[in-house]
Amino acid sequence: MLEINDAFNSDHNHDHCVSGALDNAKVICQESGQRLTPIRELVLRLVWSSHKPLGAYELLPALADAGFNSAPPTVYRALDFLHQLGLIHKIGSLNAFVGCSNPEHPHPSAFMICRECKTAAEIETSELQESFNRVANTHGFQLEEENIELLGLCSDCRGSES
Repeated sequence: MLEINDAFNSDHNHDHCVSGALDNAKVICQESGQRLTPIRELVLRLVWSSHKPLGAYELLPALADAGFNSAPPTVYRALDFLHQLGLIHKIGSLNAFVGCSNPEHPHPSAFMICRECKTAAEIETSELQESFNRVANTHGFQLEEENIELLGLCSDCRGSES
């Protein structure tokens, strides 16, 4: 999992992260009988290369530059494919996507999101999940999807507000 400090560090070099994400994607696609097409690979590379969550429309210029159809449905199909395989997470409050740091183990998404610079860091939530499941079971409620978004200020933005 990407360290939280790395996610909030704009000097962090994502090359290693991108390489690992692509390796994971190839394995997961092969195991599930899916194809990691060139456009899907590019979208995954772009999402992982960013220090911030990216929306579909932010990806369109890079797709056009690479010679792909840059129509919104094209990028949305690629994002949906990557999301369905657990390779990326959607951050609903930002309508944007980030790379999943642990796609080989499906898990609920949980993020700390800086409200100022919009940087997001995926966090481990196993203890919270146990609590959520316990509360849901108590009320006869079946959880189907869990997305946790914690909003606040990263240390860089907190320092600039002083």
